[in-house]
Amino acid sequence: MASITIRNLDDHIKQRLRVRAATHGRSMEEEARDILRQVMGETPPKPNLAAAIRARLATADRIDLPLPEREPMRKPPRMERERR
Repeated sequence: MASITIRNLDDHIKQRLRVRAATHGRSMEEEARDILRQVMGETPPKPNLAAAIRARLATADRIDLPLPEREPMRKPPRMERERR
C-alpha cells in the first residue's frame, strides 16, 4: 500500500473532513481514503457489520444483570380431539 502526505491543506477543509469522518464514525484518514475511492471510481469495501457492532460496543459501559431463578418446567397442555 502506498502513503501520501497532503501539505498546505486549508484549515477549513481539514475541519470539514474531521466533522465528516466523525459523522461516519471513522478516522480522518479512512474518510479521505473513502472520498478518493469514490472520486476515482473504485467501489468502497463492503461494511463489516460484526466489526461495526464491536467498535460501537467497545467503549460502552458494561453491567452484569442478575439472572432470574429458573422455575420448574410446566406440564404441557392436554390436547383433546373435538367430537362431532
